Amino acid sequence: MGKRKIILGMVIGAVAGGATALIDKDARDYAKKKLVLAKATSSYYTSHPSEAISGIKQTVDKLNHAVASGSSNAINALEQVEQTLDKVTNKTGRKEIE
Repeated sequence: MGKRKIILGMVIGAVAGGATALIDKDARDYAKKKLVLAKATSSYYTSHPSEAISGIKQTVDKLNHAVASGSSNAINALEQVEQTLDKVTNKTGRKEIE
């Protein structure tokens, strides 16, 4: 019951906020341009599904590369931290934990 109320409140708040923002003419014009662009894009990809699949594949490949690169950088940083901690631990005379 509580979950339903929070979701309903969020939806009502979003609709109210969107309607309030559309009082401004510039905001209405911007929203109209974006909706027209979204309609044109979706119509294009509906009639050319192979290009849509190709674009999705390229996006997934880029995302995969970014994640692999990021994880590699994170592992490298952790190894450097580990090496630094080992140096500090060895200088203070403590025994290494194995």
